[in-house]
Amino acid sequence: MSGPSAGGPPVAATGTIQPSPPDRSGEIVVLTHGFMANRWLLKPLARRLRRQGWLTSTWGYPSLRPSVLEHGRRFAQRLSQLNASPAIRRIHVVAHSMGGIVTRAALREGTPSKLGRLVMLAPPNRGSFVATATAGLGSVFRPVAELTTHPQSLVNTLEEPLGIEVGVIAAELDQLISLESTRLNMPHDHTVIRCMHSSLLFRRDAALLTNRFLEHGSFLASDDVAQPQGE
Repeated sequence: MSGPSAGGPPVAATGTIQPSPPDRSGEIVVLTHGFMANRWLLKPLARRLRRQGWLTSTWGYPSLRPSVLEHGRRFAQRLSQLNASPAIRRIHVVAHSMGGIVTRAALREGTPSKLGRLVMLAPPNRGSFVATATAGLGSVFRPVAELTTHPQSLVNTLEEPLGIEVGVIAAELDQLISLESTRLNMPHDHTVIRCMHSSLLFRRDAALLTNRFLEHGSFLASDDVAQPQGE
């Protein structure tokens, strides 16, 4: 009785050929958080991405006081360190909320040669209406003033990350950012999940969509994401 040839794809007991897992060796996904958050909130999403074979790293920053530009400079240094590592061949970024704007600020410092794709979760790309309503707090919490919807605010005058593939996942029930404000002016993929702002970090469907974009540069529906599953 003949069996599978040596070195071939795995064969299930039914005789059907199982697809080989994608080769993600040397690819890392760096996750970063938003305002008044921390790295621990990124752990559930990072864990789900690791199950898909990605190497992950979480990057945190003290979000309340320094300027978004300062956070961006520090994040640029972290990305530069990874870019210099011979063990890393491609760097992807997944950023939640203000973390997406910090990432934009980091990329204005220079685009790493190994940079791959960027997924932004509920980013205030055109500002937050809550930041606008509380702009008076900007004298204490500087990022608040920088993230208003005013046309001349930092976020509305900051360069967009041209030359890379960007996907945006917005939260339909977002209590901080309007759906329109999550969009960029540059070409990008955009999708919406019916949930609240921070829920995106904990939902299985958000993780599946993130993985899909990191793999293919698109949120185009497939069997695993066409019908998202709850929390």
